[in-house]
Amino acid sequence: MTLREKVLILTPVKNGAPYIAGHFERLNGLSYPHELLSVGVLESDSVDNSMALLQRMKDAYEVNFRSVTLCKRDFNFHLPAGVPRWAPSVQIQRRSILARCRNHLLFSALDDEDWVLWLDVDVIRYPRDLIERLLSFNKDILHPNCVKEPGGPSFDLNAWRDHGKLHQHDLRGGDELVPLDAVGGTVLFVRANCHRDGLIFPPFLYGKQNSKVRTNRPDFDAPDESGEIETEGFGILASDMNLQCWGVPNLEVQHANR
Repeated sequence: MTLREKVLILTPVKNGAPYIAGHFERLNGLSYPHELLSVGVLESDSVDNSMALLQRMKDAYEVNFRSVTLCKRDFNFHLPAGVPRWAPSVQIQRRSILARCRNHLLFSALDDEDWVLWLDVDVIRYPRDLIERLLSFNKDILHPNCVKEPGGPSFDLNAWRDHGKLHQHDLRGGDELVPLDAVGGTVLFVRANCHRDGLIFPPFLYGKQNSKVRTNRPDFDAPDESGEIETEGFGILASDMNLQCWGVPNLEVQHANR
C-alpha cells in the first residue's frame, strides 16, 4: 500500500439535507492525506434545500481537499405519493435513475485519481482510516459491510452472492475478504482504471446470459425478467469483464436508521 494514491470520493444526493453537514464533517475527519483526496457530489431531483447546503459545504471545505466538484442533474423522477422506495412497482425505474446519477457523476468528476470511493450521504459512521484499510487489500472492487447497528444484519442487501442467497452478515466472522457476485453502493471502493475501462452502473437490466444473475425477482414487478440493474448490474458487468468483487464483512460502516 502507498499513501500517494489519489482517491476521489463520490456521493449522489437526493433530498439529503439532514445529512449533508455531517457528511462533510466526516470527510474532513478522514485520516488519509487530504491533499490526495478529491470530492464529487451530484444533486438530483431534490425537493428540499440540498443544493443550497451542498454549495455552502463546497465553499467551506474545498480548501481542505484537492478539489470539490458539485454537479446538478435532474431526471424529473419522484416516487408517487404513498409509494415506498422499495415498492416492486417502481424498482426498475428508480434504480435506472440511480444508475444514471452515478454514471453522470463519475464522468463529470473523475480526473487523474487512482481510486474511487462511492460513499452515500446517509452513511453516518465509518473508521477514520477507512481508505487506508481498503487500500491495504489491493483489490479492484471492495464493499464493506453496511449495517444500521453494529453487529446487526447487513443494511445493503444489494451485496450478495449465490443468486442472492448469501449476504455479508451471513459471511461475518470468517475470512477478511469474501467473493461477491453483486455489490451495493453505500460504500464501494473501485480502482479508477476499472471505471475507465468501461465498468459503469447499468441503467437497465443487464447480464441475462450471466449465470450469476437471479432468475426469480420478487423485488420487481417484472418477475419473469432476468438481469441486474445499477450496483447489482455493476457486479455482473464486473464479472463479464473478468473482475472480481470482494466483500469485507468484518469491516462495518453504519447507515442512518431510515
